[in-house]
Amino acid sequence: MTMGWGLEAAAWAWGLLLLLGLPRSGAGDISTEKLWKVKERVVYGDDSGLPGPRVSLEGGWSSGSGAAAPPAPPAPPPASGLEPGMLAPAFTLDTLDGELRFPPAKEQRPRSFIFQAFTNKSGFLECLWSGQASLAALVNKLPPRSHVVFLSFDDSASTDVRWMKRQLVGVMEERLKNITMFKDLLSRLHFVPIPVYALGNWIPAIFYAWRCQDHNCGLAQVAFTSPELKLTVVTKRLDARYDWIMKSWRSAPYILRDGGDGCNISSRVKGAVAFVSDEGNCSYFTKVINMATSQALGVLVYVRPGLSLQDMDCQGEECLTAINIPASIMHFQKDVIDALRNHAKVNVTFQHTPSPNFFFGIDMDRRLTEVGWFLYPTFNFVVWHAQWFIYLKNLTARLQAPATIINVFNDTVMQGDKGAVAIVELPEDLSSYDYLELDASLSCPGTRDETCAHWDHTVQLYVCCMNSLYCNVELGRWITPFRRRIGHWLTNVSPLLPLLSAKSCTFTLKTAPWAMPWKPSLNLRFSKRNQPISGYSSLLHPYKLLKLFTGGIFDRNYNKKYQPITFSVPSSTKKVELYAVITGHGSDENGCGEFCVTSHHFLINGIYNNSRIFDKAGTPFGCANKVLEGVVPNEHGTWLYGRNGWCDGQDVAPWRKDVTEQMNMTGINSIVYFGWFNGKDPNPQRNPGEITMYSYLVFYK
Repeated sequence: MTMGWGLEAAAWAWGLLLLLGLPRSGAGDISTEKLWKVKERVVYGDDSGLPGPRVSLEGGWSSGSGAAAPPAPPAPPPASGLEPGMLAPAFTLDTLDGELRFPPAKEQRPRSFIFQAFTNKSGFLECLWSGQASLAALVNKLPPRSHVVFLSFDDSASTDVRWMKRQLVGVMEERLKNITMFKDLLSRLHFVPIPVYALGNWIPAIFYAWRCQDHNCGLAQVAFTSPELKLTVVTKRLDARYDWIMKSWRSAPYILRDGGDGCNISSRVKGAVAFVSDEGNCSYFTKVINMATSQALGVLVYVRPGLSLQDMDCQGEECLTAINIPASIMHFQKDVIDALRNHAKVNVTFQHTPSPNFFFGIDMDRRLTEVGWFLYPTFNFVVWHAQWFIYLKNLTARLQAPATIINVFNDTVMQGDKGAVAIVELPEDLSSYDYLELDASLSCPGTRDETCAHWDHTVQLYVCCMNSLYCNVELGRWITPFRRRIGHWLTNVSPLLPLLSAKSCTFTLKTAPWAMPWKPSLNLRFSKRNQPISGYSSLLHPYKLLKLFTGGIFDRNYNKKYQPITFSVPSSTKKVELYAVITGHGSDENGCGEFCVTSHHFLINGIYNNSRIFDKAGTPFGCANKVLEGVVPNEHGTWLYGRNGWCDGQDVAPWRKDVTEQMNMTGINSIVYFGWFNGKDPNPQRNPGEITMYSYLVFYK
């Protein structure tokens, strides 16, 4: 198999590869203030939209006059009519290890599949398949009952997948010493030696029909023109990591100039794109920062023959330095280098060419699914989506528990100031239930992820019952994902049962009024969980709420508005619980309130400090590590990073704490709240963020 100068040739040179396959591991490696800029860049994306080149007869690509016309590519198969959410049709695939049949035999446990099709024309896929850290992520983390099917679009499919199997087996031999684990994983990796276009079933139609845009979809390319070159030379490229260098290439041509190995400042590259080799004893960061200091307009690194493209990333303290020029990596191109060394004028253009999709999945209920966007080349994104399939299967099992179900919304459009509104009749015997769950899901106007809202926003469910003391108060909270339509969550809000105090209640579901529309569905699930409390013979039921504190602008005056609340515990109370839903939003110079670590303290009777600390905010995988808890994976945005009390594409879980022992059950009690940043009152100098909070004391009898 050839990838530029070839992965086959690279096999002997693994020790020379610069392995940059994972995001930074420490929160200090990227500033919280920068994370907001990263978020904006990723959401907006970048795509020049330029037409793609033709394939040349010389192994490269050309669009110059005089080139022989290449054979026309095969026409895409007609649309199959298959859409996400539909049951996957049966298939049989010949693999290197025998036939793979779907659906599996009835006696087999449910399993999921992710299909991944390679093409040598993609620098992103080359790095995905060749990076040791990328392969290790698949070997170390692929969850049980999760299968991956490797295919190739190219005529070299047999060579491609055999090469891939050898690489994965090598990593498995290094990391999996348990023979049972080794055999189990190998049985779940399937390598298809037949090109996608020759499969003869419905699978190619999915790759062609389910288009993917932005974020490593399509083919990122570099085109070189020069009087010294007979034809336009076009080759694949891989852009630097999205959260390190946030400048994008413009679509107009640049002048290209030789920057040597980039380890030193060079006056030659001023006002041009610096063409830099991967040689020299310096990092990618040093090369790029030196060329930026030399006033280059961008950096194009080329790797030596025999090496694969690598994920260009910063390390440690390097990531704190802002870089204001774009950078990419490509393969060695002798004709281009010769033209530069002959002092010929060389122009370079950065372009994207559409391609088929590279991924799709089948979940454990045998339904077809998109698998979202890969922000950088690592199989972690395959792992995360496989975890999502497990989460959904577990959620399905939870939804089988007995419950009285009241439908509130069913694919109802939610948009604008009004949001979605429904008047609902509740069960007659409401007081007999002690458990309330919100079964919520978010879909989009179309059948694909690309039709979903681009930005993440808070969604809040308000309730107002007839003649209620509590009206238009929050019952549930969620954060929308970036452009994914698969979110589904089950949230326990049992302590708020007293809010539902009448037979007829109005429910309002709202998000930012300027946001693109969502189509939420919501069921109320009432049940009797029969949870006796130690020391009491009767079952406990929440019967009264004491409204406590709300949030506000997180600035130096934030805590000044909070005064102690005094109260007595009702005489029939057997248990008292603190209940709070807290999220931080916005971005000051410290990344507050979205990406900063805050702490929230409820001091009871001047003695008991009940604290909630969001210590995962701003960490690289703070939310990616919670896919099994309901975080929607592979969103079209910075979903991986931890947030201040929330994650994109997840319900906001209430914080609950039993404070019965902290109460004076027969006298007067007090409670006061304060919120801190870095262990003290917040004091931002500009653009203060906001804390959105509702809190209660819940009394049970």
